[in-house]
Amino acid sequence: MPRAVLIVLDSLGIGGAPDAATYGDEGADTLGHIEAAADAGRADRAGLRSGPLLAPHLARLGLFHAAGRPRGNMPAGLWGRATERSRGKDTPSGHWEIAGVPLPFDWGYFPRTVPCFPPALVAQLIRDMQLPGVLGERHASGTEIIAELGEESMATGKPILYTSADSVLQIAAHEESFGLERLLDLCRTARRLVDPLRIGRVIARPFAGTSAADFRRTANRRDFAVPPPEPTLLDRVVAAGGAVHAIGKVSDIFAGQGVTRSLKAGDNGAVLDRTLEALREAGDGDLVFANCVDFDSAHGHRRDVAGYAAEIERFDARVPELLAALRPGDLLCLTADHGCDPTWKGTDHTREAVPVLLQGPGLPTGPLPPMVTFADIGESIAAHLGLAPGPHGRSVL
Repeated sequence: MPRAVLIVLDSLGIGGAPDAATYGDEGADTLGHIEAAADAGRADRAGLRSGPLLAPHLARLGLFHAAGRPRGNMPAGLWGRATERSRGKDTPSGHWEIAGVPLPFDWGYFPRTVPCFPPALVAQLIRDMQLPGVLGERHASGTEIIAELGEESMATGKPILYTSADSVLQIAAHEESFGLERLLDLCRTARRLVDPLRIGRVIARPFAGTSAADFRRTANRRDFAVPPPEPTLLDRVVAAGGAVHAIGKVSDIFAGQGVTRSLKAGDNGAVLDRTLEALREAGDGDLVFANCVDFDSAHGHRRDVAGYAAEIERFDARVPELLAALRPGDLLCLTADHGCDPTWKGTDHTREAVPVLLQGPGLPTGPLPPMVTFADIGESIAAHLGLAPGPHGRSVL
């Protein structure tokens, strides 16, 4: 029986979403603007990278053809682009739709007022967790607000609450002085309290260090998401007798639903290490599902063009390992869940189309038909694994 490997290059959008203007994102193009900046020498950084964007293996798989800017010869695989049907540009809805389930409702969001959270919500959180108070309570970049308020948080024991344009409540606290388990308990309590508001995720953002000069977020991030509204590709794989190996934050995004094995990982390098490990152990009919978060969290949100370009190049250098790990009958799918253009205004996700690159021994080559929902990605993987069609999307295989 075949196997499938699905890797989400978190936020590597390719511009051109037909409804981008609705979100204030008309003209955003994560890959295109990084490529242009690199060509113009604006993505150079001493000791990191310089010159044009070098991604020959991704080019060979069709990344730049999918983006409408072909490089080199015809790709060795199937390539295309998909647009999202779900409203918003959030991580859970993007991943759920990739897994065959478009979001059937609107997320709740917090306003840009200060404070941005309902007073009753914050008061209940303080009471339930016996906190001395909270800090922040506004829209902010995670790294910036930790640098600004981290020392006060350590001194007072008050966690930092903040949000973004996504449907999310993020809570940052020092991993040692506040305590990791206490932070996770705090987020579990917050998850319960925001459920009536239809908030997609509560994210624990532990940080370490002694002062603003050396604060850093640790790899112990946890996402507490609402579960998908109906069975996803993951559930269908398990129901058919296969296993789902979830790498990185995938299990959190699906609230553990349909996951038989969760392998946590920190940076993208570790995610790829664990993906290769899962591939060595995966059996017939299994799905290996990974999320490479660094594109988004370490570079897109931080508007770090050079870092994002370097991350693409680092991933590209490991593509041959992924291809070598495939056996006859396997399918590799590389895609994204939204954009996060590091040249765009603000620090939030951008509404963009995403690349869909399919590769595997014996797979034909050429362009894929347009995909008007990310669910076409999940249905294509389902068809490859011999699963019955789901209610959303269609296979392009």
